[in-house]
Amino acid sequence: MDIRQFWTLIDDARSQVPAPADSDAVAGRASTLLAACPREEIVATQQVIWDLMADSYRNPLWAAAYMINGGCSDDGFDYFRGWLIAQGRDVFEQAVADPDALADLPSIRAAAVDGAEMECEDTLSIAWNAHLAATGEQVPTGSYTVEYPELDSDWNFDFDDRTEMKSRLPRLAALYLD
Repeated sequence: MDIRQFWTLIDDARSQVPAPADSDAVAGRASTLLAACPREEIVATQQVIWDLMADSYRNPLWAAAYMINGGCSDDGFDYFRGWLIAQGRDVFEQAVADPDALADLPSIRAAAVDGAEMECEDTLSIAWNAHLAATGEQVPTGSYTVEYPELDSDWNFDFDDRTEMKSRLPRLAALYLD
């Protein structure tokens, strides 16, 4: 399983659930589809997921998650990025490059009104659940690694600072802070 195949898996899962915006349903369907793959592909998928988690471990995205979810712990940021992965490659890559672009998503606009949180812990378990379903065993220990980069010190400010957030993420701030 490589990154291209992983995004195809997510696209296939999204196309097979009644509501593609339902990230839990997408993650569940992706696990089911992955369980039909060879064991080696299932195990390799866990590394792909953690590589995406490392690629998206960025303060600007964390600030966006903080604003969208009304706060964001370490675990909350993991679950937010799980939600982001379940949205598909285009949304993921755009959000990592420009977190303020999340303001264009209908689900984010709706969440600004109804207070829904954007989280999907289940995305982080796609490979674990698939491996368990296919083999009856957990993913082997040591079959993946994750190394997070250093966070951008230019974004090391209090995310409760409304003025700073409005300056750095103006489109999201217009939805969430005004």
